[in-house]
Amino acid sequence: MIRFPLCLLFVFSFTFHSNAAEPAKAEPLEWKVGVASAKITPAKPLRMAGYAGRKEPAEGTEQDLYGKALAIEDKAGNRVVFLTLDLIGVIDRLRADVTQQVQEKYNLPPQALLMNASHTHCGPAYGRDDAKEYYDTLVPALVKTIGEAIEGMQPAKLSWSAARCSVAMNRRTPTATGYRNHPNPNGLVDHQVPVLRVDDPKGELKAVMFGYACHNTTMGFRKWLGDYAGFAQEYFEKDHPGVTALFMMGCGGDQNPYPRSELHYAHKHGRSLATAIEAALEVNQRTLLHQHVLHGPLKTAYGTVELEYLPEKKREPWNYPVQVIQFGKGLTIVALGTEVVVDYSLRIKEELFEQEGPAIWVAGYSNVYSGYIPSKRVLLEGGYEASRPYQPDVEERIIGKVLELNQGLQSAGAP
Repeated sequence: MIRFPLCLLFVFSFTFHSNAAEPAKAEPLEWKVGVASAKITPAKPLRMAGYAGRKEPAEGTEQDLYGKALAIEDKAGNRVVFLTLDLIGVIDRLRADVTQQVQEKYNLPPQALLMNASHTHCGPAYGRDDAKEYYDTLVPALVKTIGEAIEGMQPAKLSWSAARCSVAMNRRTPTATGYRNHPNPNGLVDHQVPVLRVDDPKGELKAVMFGYACHNTTMGFRKWLGDYAGFAQEYFEKDHPGVTALFMMGCGGDQNPYPRSELHYAHKHGRSLATAIEAALEVNQRTLLHQHVLHGPLKTAYGTVELEYLPEKKREPWNYPVQVIQFGKGLTIVALGTEVVVDYSLRIKEELFEQEGPAIWVAGYSNVYSGYIPSKRVLLEGGYEASRPYQPDVEERIIGKVLELNQGLQSAGAP
């Protein structure tokens, strides 16, 4: 099997040529966008993340893992970078090391960098001591990818749309002895597939960033794999040559892909999700009715809220990150840390909804990775996702911080 070195970097920057047929008085585009991609497949066998029962290292590569960066700048020079990763999560050390170096090299403040992990259970346990060699190449590769995206920014048009995909099913089934990890067709889900599209000045598609709320756990074997989200990106890019697809994980803490445990299901789930992206883009429709063009200003906010455990558990509280990114009045992205259950996505969309307001996109698994974040409902019900003994107000604290940051950006001028 051929292994790819971690440092092998693929950069997709936009190169535009003049078009004499374009109207002389065409308005200039208000955005600049750049995108870059790096393979982050380990070159050597490492222990795998996600399932404690796998004691032996990975034995091969089914699909390469990637880190991808999407850099966006408005006409006032405000920037944000989305970094999507085929990893189990964003551990504290990775967030700290990447943000520090990106700020030093590219003058990008931490609040303008959103790091999101797909939560594949077929990626490396990169925080272990025996993975130090891999980690020491991962950080500079990601920093370089972000830099390539920033340096490759070119005029572009941004728009937002959405479709639906039914890969995910709630995995919390009530029984006489409590909630079991089992597919529950009656449980809460969030089947929305939000899509941010990037077009060049000629109207040609150059990149898409899409989301979905579901564990990347179709497979748990000992091979590197991006799982269904990896295949969705791969299929979309093959179907649309020259386009880069980035996946941003949603609030899938209590969502699983079903059926699972056989590789052909990961392929099928990936194809279903890739097809949903095309549906959101209204591919082959003569008239596009659901592509909502985005305008500035671009605003970002990043804050933390203290989460407390039950006093008898004698655990120290910790600072949980919340990030809000606004694209004018058209789209608001809320990024929550670690494994949030689907209740958060559904509630935040309801809390922030305005009839003439922006679309709301909620991501989980962002900027930190530290176990499950239950809602109040899940805490009261118990079960696997309620294994961390948080205080009953954990949901209210997080939602309160989201509302605070969002209101602060709405009230403020350009950053």
